[in-house]
Amino acid sequence: MAAAAPQPAPFHQPSHQPPALRPGDRVRLVAASSALADLERLQAGLAVLASWGLALDDDPARLPPRRWGYLAGRDTERAGDLLPSSDAEQPAALLACVRGGWGSARLLERPLEAAGGWLLGFSDVTSLLWHRLATGQGGAIHGPLLTTLAAEPAWSRERLRALLFGEPLADLEGEAWVGGQVEGPLLAANLTVATHLLGTPHLPDLDGAILILEDVGEAPYRIERMLTHWRLCGALQRLGGLGFGSFEGCGDPTGPEGDGSRFSLEQVLRERTADLGIPVLAGLPVGHGDVNAALPLGMRARLDGDRGRLSLIDGGR
Repeated sequence: MAAAAPQPAPFHQPSHQPPALRPGDRVRLVAASSALADLERLQAGLAVLASWGLALDDDPARLPPRRWGYLAGRDTERAGDLLPSSDAEQPAALLACVRGGWGSARLLERPLEAAGGWLLGFSDVTSLLWHRLATGQGGAIHGPLLTTLAAEPAWSRERLRALLFGEPLADLEGEAWVGGQVEGPLLAANLTVATHLLGTPHLPDLDGAILILEDVGEAPYRIERMLTHWRLCGALQRLGGLGFGSFEGCGDPTGPEGDGSRFSLEQVLRERTADLGIPVLAGLPVGHGDVNAALPLGMRARLDGDRGRLSLIDGGR
């Protein structure tokens, strides 16, 4: 007799967020996905954190040699990055993911010890961020990786600093597609990674959530296929509101759009979501584009489909 499929965990509003950072707090590097290929970009990201008064918990030079195929080490090594250093008196206040790619979902096959502090990343790190939410942990931030942080515009870097240090965050502006207003817990994810979490215990309950999706390098028909999957399993229908960030490199690579023989990315996103009966925004500065504005996951937010605005209630605190 076949085993029953795992059921998604109920959404646990985090009981509390980790303490706001203070100058002198320590940062631990997490290489949970693909192998590090650019130490210079990592060092540039670390310099940003140092300018905020944060201290590094370990040696970044340990990462480039660590490789297992295309991954940044074996599963046990990468999972170990989420644990405190053996010589540290207290856990690091910030776990900062080095890069995306692929590999973090593999770590969910084994029990992961609950790690304190904030966890920062996006793209492939979606798996770890959503696992935190599914287990009721706070401190998940969908935001720049250490290898992308220095390339963020100044206001985006300042937004992340403000979030980490407990200061209010400004609203994000988008393009209103479907009107209405909704409040609910905030989620953000890479569409491809989140799609592969559907039906697993690592997917938080989507009921009433405001979900912000982004992706990179996926043709419109593949985006359409994933959104259809979300519709068929009833996931999109559970949301309270929906926003789209950047979909970098997701145009049709086979030729010009608009001749009637193919759908554009915008046509796909609009058609697959217009009948949900919920507010929808597009063009939010989140994802693999030029700006990846930090978002605190699990916190209550308001999506205004009339004014094209995403805001955090009480500053996200």
